[in-house]
Parts: sequence; structure tokens; C-alpha cells
Amino acid sequence: MRTVTGPRVELRPWRATDEDFLFDLESRWETVRYLGPAARPMVSRSEARASIARRRALRHPIHGIWLIVDRATQHPLGNLLLKPVRLSSGVAGPAPVEVGWHLHPDAQGAGYATEAAVTILDDAATRGLKHVIAVVDPRNEASRRVCRRIGMVQGPTSEAYYDECSQVFNLDLPREPAAL
Repeated sequence: MRTVTGPRVELRPWRATDEDFLFDLESRWETVRYLGPAARPMVSRSEARASIARRRALRHPIHGIWLIVDRATQHPLGNLLLKPVRLSSGVAGPAPVEVGWHLHPDAQGAGYATEAAVTILDDAATRGLKHVIAVVDPRNEASRRVCRRIGMVQGPTSEAYYDECSQVFNLDLPREPAAL
């Protein structure tokens, strides 16, 4: 999987050495609470190891799951994904590509999610991706703001993804430049 670089962030493949950070990130309810109906905090480092293995197994020229790191310090900040969304039970058809993110509480509110999303979407557009969605818990105002900042258009709520009611945002690529 490739590494993609933005002005302040680098999106790189997860490594086995990132286990402690992933456990710290996803053992917090405040970090995982909006990650779907089955969301629950991690309770062991073995869960983090298994999750990193799954993230690394995704091999595709466009899709991936990356660790977001600060370019200057290489300090980990969070997770970014770009991959086909999981359709709800009973929903048929091709799954659209979803962009999603979650950051460590210490990294939230500094524009890292916006920059990481812009960075990966610009890269994906050069690789031929034409459309992306974001599936957001309607209570997650921070992610809704990120969607708007990167130029996504809010659609209706839908139960087509993750077996829950979500707010869906859409973006055609290449996108109009967003004001970071």
C-alpha cells in the first residue's frame, strides 16, 4: 500500500509497531462511539494486532486504510480509510467507495482529518476514482463539518449502510478545491 503526503500529514500503511497507538486510539469510547452499531472499545492489544493485520491485508491501487501521522514529528494522529462501504443486510448492488476517519482525542480540532481526507481524495482522483461517499452518524457534528469543508454534499439519511440510519455525503472527483 502506498504512502501519500499532504502539507502537514503523511498517510502511511499501518505497521506492527503501531499496535500501542492503535490500542490507545480504539480503546477509548469517545473515539469509537460513531463507528457503527457494533462499535465497542478495544480491550486488548491482541485486538489491535489483529486489526492492523486486516488493515494491511487490503491491497488495492486506490483503496486502503492508513495511519495518519504528523509529517514533521512522525507522531501518529489517527486512521483514514478509503474503501467500499459495507452495505446493510438486504441491500444489493455495487458498494460505493467510502472515505472515513477517526483521530486520537489529542489530535482532534486541528484540521488533520480535513487535510488527510483532501490528501487521499486528490490522490485517488489521479488514480481514476470518480465518486466517494462519507457515511456519518447524524450525531457526529465534527465529521459532518469535515465533510462540508472538503466539498461534500449532504444527502438524505439512509439505512443502506452498516445496518443503521446514517447521514450520507457525496462528492464527485476530481473535487473543487476546498478551503483548508
